[in-house]
Amino acid sequence: MIDNRQDILSRIRSYIDRHIPLSPTGQVLVGLSGGADSVALLSILTVLGYRCVACHCNFRLRGDEAMRDRDFAAAIATQIGVPFYETAFDTREYAATHKLSIEMACRELRYDWFEHTRRELGADFVAVAHHRDDSVETMLLNLIRGTGIAGLTGIQPVNGKVIRPLLSLSRTEIETYLVAEGLTFVVDSTNRETLYTRNKIRLQLLPFLAEINPSIYDALTRTADRLHDVEAIYRDAIDRSRTTFVSMADDGLHIHIEALRRLPGARSQLFELIREYGFLPSQLDDIWYSLDAPSGRCFDAPQYRLLKDRTDFVLYLRDQSDVVYTIDADVSEVSLPVHLSLSRHEKSGYTIPRSRMVVSFDADALPALLTIRRWREGDRFRPFGMKGSQKLSDYFNNHKYSLARKQNTWLLCAGDEIVWIIGERASDRFKITDDTLRVLRIEILP
Repeated sequence: MIDNRQDILSRIRSYIDRHIPLSPTGQVLVGLSGGADSVALLSILTVLGYRCVACHCNFRLRGDEAMRDRDFAAAIATQIGVPFYETAFDTREYAATHKLSIEMACRELRYDWFEHTRRELGADFVAVAHHRDDSVETMLLNLIRGTGIAGLTGIQPVNGKVIRPLLSLSRTEIETYLVAEGLTFVVDSTNRETLYTRNKIRLQLLPFLAEINPSIYDALTRTADRLHDVEAIYRDAIDRSRTTFVSMADDGLHIHIEALRRLPGARSQLFELIREYGFLPSQLDDIWYSLDAPSGRCFDAPQYRLLKDRTDFVLYLRDQSDVVYTIDADVSEVSLPVHLSLSRHEKSGYTIPRSRMVVSFDADALPALLTIRRWREGDRFRPFGMKGSQKLSDYFNNHKYSLARKQNTWLLCAGDEIVWIIGERASDRFKITDDTLRVLRIEILP
């Protein structure tokens, strides 16, 4: 155990130099709860010469104890000589509104406010006081819940604008530093409750493991370090092999099933890809077992859909059939949901382009307001060159549209009338005739 103040400071400085791009002249926002870890973090960074700002969150969960923590944090900030910022949340209401656990609500509220304050103050980073023991607990928590290699590497020193300079210190070493500095701290009574899973790991599981291996924290830290290197190798292999079974097409990202099957660790390869789009580990089994299923099976993430379609999985944004974009036919450019250029021309001297990316209509036959939307059951369309209309679903089938391509097709409409299957075929209803005086030209832009 380290018992020398200067050794601890040197160790943290070395850890920051190796793992955290924190400028000696930059400003850093420090989360200050008033507990031992956050008090030590604020003190250490200040002693090392960093320009610190203390920020305290009151989650209004512990009544008088929460106010005690707030007052103590403000006093410590004054004692150390740094600015103090604070906020308070109605955590229970936020958790109920967003259907979150109290733990997750606290996390979201805290980090959202930290980031907002960081931007407002122009600070380089937000520093939080996770230490080595927290990282070990996180490793075990992920293992219990089920995880991949990344989940077994513990807490990382940098995550976006959040940094964790104390990961090389144990809780015991932090308390040693506080004694050497003559600094006090408050204790959150909920840290001793076993209501929360992390506390159960800290108070029950780790002491039991320590009976088997008294150096359990060191052993698991070394394991996490090795797994971090393994995870880097794994990630590199995943990225390189992805080009062999993934390609982009107009209707989305294609995952070629037979090419995927031939890869080592094909199941993991698939999971690592789809998890980036919001799919859950609990969905993986059903997705994997659908490799041999008939076409048409779909799996949904919050924003994306994965479709089993013949020889491929197709990944695309979820159906937005209920979303309608209204555009003014007099504008010159539209950026959502597709990038279109609109221009008006006199018919005299106008040459009709021959491209699916460009269409031309009788401007006076169209209403002033147009809409862009997805297709719906019951839609009918009068393709250019045809006298009668047909169901849009029949048009799709006749032209061998995949299910994913159908879902990703946008329609330009005038009321209930389809003007253009964007990027495919225009309607005969609004075509240029001998009586046309003005032309509306619409082009898809990159």
